[in-house]
Amino acid sequence: MATVGIRELKQNLSKYLKRVKSGECITITERRKGVALMLPLGDGETRQKVAKLIQEGKATWSGGKPKGLEPRIILKGKTVSSAVIEDRR
Repeated sequence: MATVGIRELKQNLSKYLKRVKSGECITITERRKGVALMLPLGDGETRQKVAKLIQEGKATWSGGKPKGLEPRIILKGKTVSSAVIEDRR
């Protein structure tokens, strides 16, 4: 089973989706710890297994974005990128 970090997955999502479509299972890691498993849906049997995991409380998905995250910090003033560009002039 292949392993891929979140950053690598985001940068090459199409490549990894092709691998999954061909039948490969991929473990997704964050800071070298497994956090998710990406696998082909396959037939209805796989969907039934996933549904069973959700019913047993071993897996969850609300169908939306995660809730309870801290709000993004909004800073006033120049952005870091504009300060770098200004410094390069």
